[in-house]
Amino acid sequence: MAGFSVLKAPTSLFFFRGHHHHHHQQETLLSSSSSSFSLNNLQTITRRPCKLSLSRSSSNNQSPTTTTTTTISATQQIEKPSSSSSSPSLVSQNLAFPIMVNGCTGKMGKSIIEAGVSAGLQVVPVSFGSESEAGQIVPLGGKEIHVHGPSDRESVLASVFDEYPNMIVVDFTVPAAVNANADLYCKVGVPFVMGTTGGDREKLYKTVEDSKGYAVISPQMGKQVVVAFLAAMEIMAEQFPGAFSGYSLQVMESHQASKLDTSGTAKAVISYFQKLGVSFELDQIQQIRDPKQQLEMVGVPEEHLSGHAFHMYHLTSPDQTVSFEFQHNVCGRSIYAEGTIDAAIFLAKKVQSKADKRIYDMIDVLREGNMR
Repeated sequence: MAGFSVLKAPTSLFFFRGHHHHHHQQETLLSSSSSSFSLNNLQTITRRPCKLSLSRSSSNNQSPTTTTTTTISATQQIEKPSSSSSSPSLVSQNLAFPIMVNGCTGKMGKSIIEAGVSAGLQVVPVSFGSESEAGQIVPLGGKEIHVHGPSDRESVLASVFDEYPNMIVVDFTVPAAVNANADLYCKVGVPFVMGTTGGDREKLYKTVEDSKGYAVISPQMGKQVVVAFLAAMEIMAEQFPGAFSGYSLQVMESHQASKLDTSGTAKAVISYFQKLGVSFELDQIQQIRDPKQQLEMVGVPEEHLSGHAFHMYHLTSPDQTVSFEFQHNVCGRSIYAEGTIDAAIFLAKKVQSKADKRIYDMIDVLREGNMR
């Protein structure tokens, strides 16, 4: 874990290290004469209480230049959406469409259904699962959802789509099912939101392009904190290619033990760092799935071992005098569930308006202001 000196920020952190005189104005604005401060109940763009803190440390050596480390962290614990605080009128009557959530037996699928009901969407009482889950009836969202296995998926989906012609499918299944599921959705012609990571992504996009179907495909459904960060990284990579040439990169990602593949968010962020001139291969990612390590080294709260996403990116200059750290940590699943519902609402509007563009991602959703 060398280089990962700041890990235990419960949600989100931005770190910059550079020369002291660059930070004089920032420190005056944020910390006045003190070396640290905290502001409780700061409202973030997610409109949940946050705690913002800033700390700084300085080290002097033989050089007349003082090196300052400035760390800004915003912590946010994500709870399940409360049905009592959500209004069904969040979705207008002319856009109150049904959603079919595949993977409803998983924790993510259940959270999405809860978020969809809170937003005023209709949940289709049918879902796809594995062969072992076929035949299950899952009570969710005030309905009994019938789970179908792989064998009869095409006929079931075609029948359901006939009954619910303005339906949007949401896919949170398993990486191995990504391409087969996308093939099915495109064959039947149903628009879909693909939140499942993994699979052959190039083939996935080609399948949708060839079918001329509508889809939101994103490795990261999290709202604001993560999607806005990805958008900022994309802009920086496009406008300042090669800005970090020669820098070394360390990446750590920690998720619940049930997550089988490497973080799609980490892969996306790394692709932007590569455009910025950093040499880094995906097999260099430090992937943590062991609960003991997550508790002791990463600082994941024990109650969120079964559902969290912690990421750290540490850049160091060739001469070791400048470093940058980016960290975004999420506890719980509601941030992803709500983002997925935002994506479904966004996609329904695109289908309704017969938009020329057919394939979108969460940055498109963010840019259009479709985050509730």
